[in-house]
Amino acid sequence: IPPFLFGMWNTGYQHSIAFGLDWGFWQNVWFGFYKVLPLLIVSYVVGLGIEFAVAQVRGHEVNEGYLVTGFIIPMIMPIDIPLWVLALSVAFAVVFGKEIFGGTGMNIWNPALLARAFVFFAYPSVISGDTIWIEGLTKAVAPVVDGFSGATPLATLAESGATGHSFMEMFIGTIPGSFGETSTIAILIGACILIFTGVASWKIMLSCFAGAIAMSLVADSANVWNHLVMGGFAFGAVYMATDPVSSSQTEIGKWIYGALIGVLCIILRLYNPGYREGMMLAILLMNTMAPLIDYCVVRPSIKRREKRALATK
Repeated sequence: IPPFLFGMWNTGYQHSIAFGLDWGFWQNVWFGFYKVLPLLIVSYVVGLGIEFAVAQVRGHEVNEGYLVTGFIIPMIMPIDIPLWVLALSVAFAVVFGKEIFGGTGMNIWNPALLARAFVFFAYPSVISGDTIWIEGLTKAVAPVVDGFSGATPLATLAESGATGHSFMEMFIGTIPGSFGETSTIAILIGACILIFTGVASWKIMLSCFAGAIAMSLVADSANVWNHLVMGGFAFGAVYMATDPVSSSQTEIGKWIYGALIGVLCIILRLYNPGYREGMMLAILLMNTMAPLIDYCVVRPSIKRREKRALATK
């Protein structure tokens, strides 16, 4: 909720400063709400519709898990994404990323990230990861301009070696970016709530940041701290990597899982010119590897117990 509320304000704020509108706080908030409301409606109607249909066919009760997923999906999508593309991505994520494996609690990958990955690979013109579309003036005000694409700090860093924004701007979140991913401080407030309530693992969050810092020190020491507040890193570390279903289940495995996400994210950002963001692919890859990590953690313990059992005989 904290990054969602900030995203509503920032969407209006980016719009107002881009076109010199000098809007106040509530004008920014209402503009952002107006832009995200259709995305929320499509996300819930399509996602819950499929879940209800599958539950009826299988004779199961409808699980509340999608209420969270449906809220997160619009936050990690471009604010200008066509609604039909959003509907397709939600349907793909729910059917092929969740229901085909048995429903809530059985999915291998994070459904919200899978929806974003579907858009990225199926409709790359909609979401590039390098630019973000800023809503322009209405045609009644300016018939020539509807909007424009502004480079994200990650794209600017890749092109010129500089982020184009100060650390504090990126930390607070007054920069272009996906709806809910810009404000690191709002995300950290959410992280504190998740940790306090025991919903998310602090070990995954901490190790994810530690892995990113370590890799940045090795490969990009000039931007160690900038990498933590750019793009979707903080949002992914707090809200996506900690998904209790698709992440590692063992305590040691959580440290390994989180650290590898942080390392992979920086590697992808620095050495993958086709996709500067990196966090989405890093989390999905480690979702795939999470069972193997847990196996490697648990297996030595099982062998030690077997040896002790044989010794007592």
